[in-house]
Amino acid sequence: MPSIYLDHNGTCPPRPEAVAAMVAVLSLPGNPSSVHAQGREARRRVEVARRQVADLLGLPPATLIFTGSGTEANALALASAAGRRVITSAIEHASVLEATPGAIRCPVTADGVVDVGALDGLLTGGPAVLSLMAVNNETGVIQPVAEVAALARRHGALFHCDASQAVGRLSWDWAAIAPDYLTVSAHKIGGPQGVGALAVRDGVPLTPLLRGGGQERRRRAGTENVAGIVGFGAAAAVCDVAAFNRLASLRDGLETRLRTAVPALRVAGAGADRVANTSCLVTPGWRGETQVMALDLAGFAVSSGSACSSGKVAASHVLAAMGMAPDLAGAAIRVSLGWSTTAEEVARFADAWISLHARRAPSPVAQQADLSPQDRQSVVSQTAQQQ
Repeated sequence: MPSIYLDHNGTCPPRPEAVAAMVAVLSLPGNPSSVHAQGREARRRVEVARRQVADLLGLPPATLIFTGSGTEANALALASAAGRRVITSAIEHASVLEATPGAIRCPVTADGVVDVGALDGLLTGGPAVLSLMAVNNETGVIQPVAEVAALARRHGALFHCDASQAVGRLSWDWAAIAPDYLTVSAHKIGGPQGVGALAVRDGVPLTPLLRGGGQERRRRAGTENVAGIVGFGAAAAVCDVAAFNRLASLRDGLETRLRTAVPALRVAGAGADRVANTSCLVTPGWRGETQVMALDLAGFAVSSGSACSSGKVAASHVLAAMGMAPDLAGAAIRVSLGWSTTAEEVARFADAWISLHARRAPSPVAQQADLSPQDRQSVVSQTAQQQ
């Protein structure tokens, strides 16, 4: 296993509080839909967790629907917009883009911020649902969600916000922003994988994807994942935005050191507001996939700005939407810090990256020659499903 984990945007290491809460309920019987004592206790624990997540969001607990992932939450929101045009930004997560193949894609600026003027024009064409992420998972760029939510309301459009990378990281007043649908994901805040939630504002349409049971007020059928939900709640209860924002000094120091050592290095989205933990580093002439593999072998877990599919690497759609040339878009890695990251780990990563850059192969062919086929295969698909 990598000794230093710097891929918190992919998934956060579980917080001890979440692990302890889950262990405490794993051996308990009881279906939350049952009326006996064990069932009532399971229901109580689910509702405590619902309140903990809702408190983190500043929203009423009754608005929350627990799902199996952030991807499912996105799909539930988008499936509820039947009969409306769908508009998304060009930099959305694949769970939004692939769920809306016929959607209108709004462009973004060179710094990765949605073009609000263009969006205003797109919203004039009739009833629509607009989907915009709060924070981009690759670059960390913060989107103007409050402005866009108000714009959607003026046009009578429904607004869905994927806040998976924002919750626990930004002190936003979600009640004031008032998105119609809001996606959150447990494992992005140190909870377990396989649990998400969709907050749905009162009065907006909702079309269940899963039917056949009365769970989640008949909005999402299926026996609740009690342990996972409890872990989600425990992680939400210990989120500390102020502590998270202190990561900015580590992130900024890392970028300064790497850019000093390699002046050609670019930081995607550096001209925009970003969350405190994310660096998308673009190094001309050094493929992102190659960097990820070399760093993995050196004991560091980061992810690539490229997406892998069956061993074929394509440039990041996010960086392409920002106007970056394919050779540069394919030369990106994402370093994302989190609650477990230390200053020593960041310093060790910088040492390793600078050393690897100095020793890198001079050509694309040679870049792959220093890795055995087994080593290459062990890492080549690791970014395929990362958020």
